[in-house]
Amino acid sequence: MVKIDFELKGDFIELIKLLKFLGLCDTGGDAKNAVENKLVKYNGVIEIQKRKKIRKGDKVQYNNTLITII
Repeated sequence: MVKIDFELKGDFIELIKLLKFLGLCDTGGDAKNAVENKLVKYNGVIEIQKRKKIRKGDKVQYNNTLITII
């Protein structure tokens, strides 16, 4: 599993924007499809909200990558 520490500059980032920003999904549409197809976990639970607000301390898992928000 690949582990990434993502330093959050503001209060939050939306889930699909995080996946696209880190290059895990090529487009916003790909990120939306990943969430809709239940391929993304948020703090260990499958997440279906595309615009879920991700904050410091959260963990997102997608496609053998674990992202820790710092």
